[in-house]
Amino acid sequence: MEINATSQQAYSDFSRARGRAILSQIQNFLNTDRDKLLSFHDVKDILKPKNQVYMGSQTIPIKLIAGSEGRYRDFNKFFLPKREHLRQRWVRIDEAHIKDIILPPIQLYEIGGVYFVRDGNHRVSVAKMQEVEFIDAEVISLTTEINLKPSMTTDELTEALVAYEKNIFYEKTEFGELTNYLDLNFSTPGRYDVIYNHILVHKYYLNEGMEEEIPFSDALVSWYNNVYNPVISIIKEQWLLANFPGRSEADLYVWIIKHWDFLKKKYGKYSLSKAAGDFSKKYGKSQGRILRLLALLAARLFRIK
Repeated sequence: MEINATSQQAYSDFSRARGRAILSQIQNFLNTDRDKLLSFHDVKDILKPKNQVYMGSQTIPIKLIAGSEGRYRDFNKFFLPKREHLRQRWVRIDEAHIKDIILPPIQLYEIGGVYFVRDGNHRVSVAKMQEVEFIDAEVISLTTEINLKPSMTTDELTEALVAYEKNIFYEKTEFGELTNYLDLNFSTPGRYDVIYNHILVHKYYLNEGMEEEIPFSDALVSWYNNVYNPVISIIKEQWLLANFPGRSEADLYVWIIKHWDFLKKKYGKYSLSKAAGDFSKKYGKSQGRILRLLALLAARLFRIK
């Protein structure tokens, strides 16, 4: 069967696209997230948008399409094809592009200023390969307060959400001013709400037996001095952070308090220091425990000297 010039060109285009995908995979071997196309479902799970609105047909900049609903494993971050079985359909769409045949609009989700493909992944891939700047699409928009960038990885998206939550928490509670600008950092979303509830519970207990309700700011300072700081001191004394790479002292505070509450309910009276050590032993990494023991040994040697 003879292949015409258009088909030959389309086959050649796909081969070049596959070659670029392989090169990108090699270049990002040590940081594979830089080569992965964002999953729309993963982004939804992180951002938890509250509603969605049909926006109708629009002309969308190709550079703002950042991911896919169902084909994120088939294409890389730049919508280059990662699998050979995509060739046949990809080539047909490229042939249509070469012949200037107008195809139906693709379907996209918009969230945070970037777009995710519902239907039309191959058309986006061909358009990017052919350096097309705009594409017609039917758009459904999902509401979020977080502004996204097309180049973001899932980890960077999580960091952006945590930073947003931190700003809201600091503005709402004046946490920075009241704690001498403590930098309260978390590695996962949703923790600032936990801290806010901890302060409210502490405020409730402080108010017991008092005629006038104490201000939230006073309760925050009391919680910081009498609840948070003692846990952080134990974390530092026992070198627990070494057992949880990539986590923060604030992460450990939340987990240790929860574990302590569990142990008290199970055994009755239980010391905070012992609960922290038990949590680290059960859930920390063994390499971290070795580093912790070495650090404690070094500290003792220096004290002896």
